[in-house]
Amino acid sequence: MFYAALRNLLFLFPPEDVHHFAMNSLKTTSKIPFTKKIAAKSFQYNHSLLQRNVFGLQFKNPVGLGAGFDKNALYLSELETLGFGFVEIGTVTPEPQSGNEKPRLFRLPKDKALINRMGFNNDGVTIIRRRLEKWRTFNNQYSIINNQSTQNLQLRTQNFIIGGNIGKNKITPNEDAWKDYEICFKELFDCVDYFVVNVSSPNTPGLRELQEKESLKKILMHLQTVNNSYSKQKPLLLKIAPDLNQSQLDDIIALAFEVKLDGIVATNTTIERNDLSTKQSTIQKIGAGGLSGKPLQKKSTQVLDYIIQNSGNKIPVIASGGIFTGEDAKEKFNAGASLVQVWTGFIYEGPSIAKNINKSL
Repeated sequence: MFYAALRNLLFLFPPEDVHHFAMNSLKTTSKIPFTKKIAAKSFQYNHSLLQRNVFGLQFKNPVGLGAGFDKNALYLSELETLGFGFVEIGTVTPEPQSGNEKPRLFRLPKDKALINRMGFNNDGVTIIRRRLEKWRTFNNQYSIINNQSTQNLQLRTQNFIIGGNIGKNKITPNEDAWKDYEICFKELFDCVDYFVVNVSSPNTPGLRELQEKESLKKILMHLQTVNNSYSKQKPLLLKIAPDLNQSQLDDIIALAFEVKLDGIVATNTTIERNDLSTKQSTIQKIGAGGLSGKPLQKKSTQVLDYIIQNSGNKIPVIASGGIFTGEDAKEKFNAGASLVQVWTGFIYEGPSIAKNINKSL
């Protein structure tokens, strides 16, 4: 009830401004050990039955935060405090880019949805890598100190898994996209636990063309070659759009086996605008962008189910799209998901979303 009232107030202001205000406020309060402990106690829910081992990584719980929320790895400790089992940073590109012009994020409250056309705005891989290195150094030191203390409350119960969602710069031609993905992969290799190749955002011109089989094969095969040059490989996943037809999904599944992908993230946002309660005039005024939230739930689950059924349940899938409650998460797990990610649900349900879903599971 409290968050519902607060949300009504926050929704009076521009979405992107509210996002930065809320996360910076959380970051400020989390610098005080006492308030951070209170937040951890309020929002974390840990149980041995929630633990998952997926593509060789041990997750303390299966509820993660999707890419796009913490693009620049600024709020990792705060998001861990809120009870997420993992966070996917990015999308990260080789060079910094400001993204599309504002406004570029829009709420559709009647539909419990968002439309965004952010355009891969991020600080660039070099700055983000340094930030991740600093965060990992601090948290490794903190873990040692915390394990030696007699406090009952453990803020870091297990490793907090960080995924790196990587993409290409807007100005990079598609024929050279593989170079951008390689740069990000190498730069972030020692800083993240797994990688997600993003070729499915609708907000970078021409990007979704890279989902076509031959273009995608070139990128993924090259990344796996680079991956295999390291003594220990990192899981490599692919994030796909919900708008692919069955033939395209069949190509994705075949390619996943061919290049030995470790998993798929299903799905990104949709370009469709079907069956919305929001006035059509409002939708037209907003214009282009990816739609996320409740309207995506059924469609993303259908894609998830298709992948599981047609791969013989041999490809781990992180399910994303329309997850707001424990029941929504169970729908994804019943369809075969290994993990789930929230994003828009976080905006509408508030900071207790991970705890509430985990308790329900």
